[in-house]
Amino acid sequence: MELKTVKIEVPEGCNVIVGRSHFIKSVEDIHECLVNCVPNIKFGIAFCEASGKCLVRHSGNDEGLEKLASEKALEIACGHTFIIFLKNAYPINVLPRLKQVPEVVSIYVATANPIEIIIGETEQGRAILGVVDGFKPKGTEGEEDIKERKEFLRKIGYKF
Repeated sequence: MELKTVKIEVPEGCNVIVGRSHFIKSVEDIHECLVNCVPNIKFGIAFCEASGKCLVRHSGNDEGLEKLASEKALEIACGHTFIIFLKNAYPINVLPRLKQVPEVVSIYVATANPIEIIIGETEQGRAILGVVDGFKPKGTEGEEDIKERKEFLRKIGYKF
């Protein structure tokens, strides 16, 4: 087995979700899920088909994000993996419904941070072994950090 990494820089103002699914229908069902979660959401999704033609299937309502998702899915190249780039929404807005899509098996990561996907490659194919999300902690928050966190959450409307 050979270990590889794929680095993904998340565009400014976007988030990325990487997960595992199990059927070609995933692209359409995830597309429908996303547009039903958040008005004005913009996204691109790509899905690595693991049998048959083994194509990267894609959809979206933002041409640039759909192209980016397709390129990154082809670079990841792990069977039944999907990647979503989204803007005008946060993962917290879509994850509960996304997890309910019948084809979705699991979510590896949902973040705005740069990520590194750790891949194992065998003669048969490739698999995601894990994901590095952002950077390691530099310390523990103090009183001023707690105050900033609480103010930020209220500023963006997630706490009152």
